[in-house]
Amino acid sequence: MIEFINVNKTYPNGVTALNNINLKIDQGEFVAIIGLSGAGKSTLIRCINRMHDINEGTLNVDDVDVSKLKGKQVRDYRRKIGMIFQSFNLVTRTSVINNVLVSVVPELSWWRKILGLFPKDKKVIALEALDKVGILDKAYNRVDQLSGGQQQRVALARTLAQNPSIILADEPVASLDPVTAKVVMDDFKRINKDLNMSILINIHHVELALEYADRVIGIRKGEVVYDGKSSDVTQDVLDEIYGSITEVPHMDDLEEAKV
Repeated sequence: MIEFINVNKTYPNGVTALNNINLKIDQGEFVAIIGLSGAGKSTLIRCINRMHDINEGTLNVDDVDVSKLKGKQVRDYRRKIGMIFQSFNLVTRTSVINNVLVSVVPELSWWRKILGLFPKDKKVIALEALDKVGILDKAYNRVDQLSGGQQQRVALARTLAQNPSIILADEPVASLDPVTAKVVMDDFKRINKDLNMSILINIHHVELALEYADRVIGIRKGEVVYDGKSSDVTQDVLDEIYGSITEVPHMDDLEEAKV
């Protein structure tokens, strides 16, 4: 379980990114975090894996106070938290399987990882992870030969190979076309259901958030202004999250997008 208790985060430049956040996220939930750029969405998920430290309050993950972890404790903790980025963060000049294996054997030297000198049992884990996201046939292709959607699935396989209990995704489909984005979101949903894995996605595509997530958290100016079922999101809720801006998503448009 992930629990935010009166959490505040202010950056050195004085910008308050999170203001008195109180949330509980249970194991196995699929949660989408939506809101304007700069609302605090990325900060929220990056505090969970200690990419950012909170200033006040308590952040517990599986009954561990994350802010009190130090040194090797932080590294060990992060092994349980998968992180996926918009930019994929892959080594494009080596093979797909080598990229996945990077997460399986972190103690190996960088040159062994690049040359693909991995134990056989770890290769099996990597191949199984690639199979789960439907690109096992691409295992020995170079990453730069893959499409953007396939590269994001490699990133997802890399995360699965480390056997996390939670996956955090920071705009994982923002750079993908609509069809490919849905394919990647299908992978997230299947993994969530099949493995009972908690998934938190920071996402701009509201229609995808409502279609795939069980729960939606709306953030505005660092505060949670909506937390509930995706099926309960109305136009009034979207107005509260996004404010009176011309590009605010409209429920009629979202319903058409699902068809």
